[in-house]
Amino acid sequence: MKIVIVTDAWLPQVNGVVTTYVKTIHELQNRGYTVTTITPESFRTIPCPTYPEIQLSLVRPATISQTLDRIGPNSVHLATEGTLGWAARRACITGGFDFTTSYHTRFPEYIRVRFPLPLRLSYTLLRSFHNRGAGMMVSSSQLKSEMEERGFHNVNLWSRGVDTDLFKPLASPAASREKIFTYLGRVAPEKNLEAFLDLDLPGIKMVIGDGPALIDLQAKYPDVRFTGFKRGRELAALLASSSVFVFPSLTDTLGVVQLEAMACGVPVAAFPVSGPQSVIVNGYNGWMHEDLKTAVLKCLYIKPENCRQYALTYTWESCTDQFLSNLIFRAIPYSLDERLIEKAA
Repeated sequence: MKIVIVTDAWLPQVNGVVTTYVKTIHELQNRGYTVTTITPESFRTIPCPTYPEIQLSLVRPATISQTLDRIGPNSVHLATEGTLGWAARRACITGGFDFTTSYHTRFPEYIRVRFPLPLRLSYTLLRSFHNRGAGMMVSSSQLKSEMEERGFHNVNLWSRGVDTDLFKPLASPAASREKIFTYLGRVAPEKNLEAFLDLDLPGIKMVIGDGPALIDLQAKYPDVRFTGFKRGRELAALLASSSVFVFPSLTDTLGVVQLEAMACGVPVAAFPVSGPQSVIVNGYNGWMHEDLKTAVLKCLYIKPENCRQYALTYTWESCTDQFLSNLIFRAIPYSLDERLIEKAA
């Protein structure tokens, strides 16, 4: 069975969207599926304004059509609403390919942080993208309800996973160490970081990550430990050394980093919005509160083993099961290349 995944977000980016697809594709391939990715790697690109890590592909729908005809996929999934996603949407419509989509990022809210564009207009554009497909995948039941209220159709759940072999508690945690309050993620205006950095907390504040707001925040908050971008075991060790993971975002659709922190035995403090609401159980693996400081301080009394046990229920295997159940498959006996070979014979 052949699956095509089209995504504007791809390596070398490191974020929840890229992690989700890398892990899901690996699991699909282990199960015997042939997965082809259509990504910015194959096209001339330009940096996305205000978000230069994302490369916008300069591609015509006809180019995507040729690729789909050559592969002859049984299923097509459009991961993002960037230039590649829109070109692939047009190619699928003209070529008669059913397709599914996913909603990972609240771009209307992200845009509004930078430009005074009404949310109504942004969501109208997003509805035209997603509602043309056979189904849209979202990461939580809270987000599913919200998107349905906004007029999106055929909304299906697709949860997330976490690498619990990499992200795990410290083998020998210090008995009495200074409290460390940690944020991990993109350092950008839409992440609402200053709501965390302005808090008066009894310990060290640490920010792991990079982004356009890093230099300004370093100057404004000289007492905060900014580590820059980290990955792999070094990242996992920094997370596991934390006392509380602080997730101040009001716009993330889920936040895989929350699960990574919990897998390290670290409780998560957040505002009571849809992303945290999908993974935090107040008093068990974290706290949500309108007063973020209250949530942070309450987290100091949560058992690390609770957080770890909760994270263990989020596997990439079950994540992939959900993804497969949401895809639209069709039987295609031959790819275009095979049909041409048969005709020539």
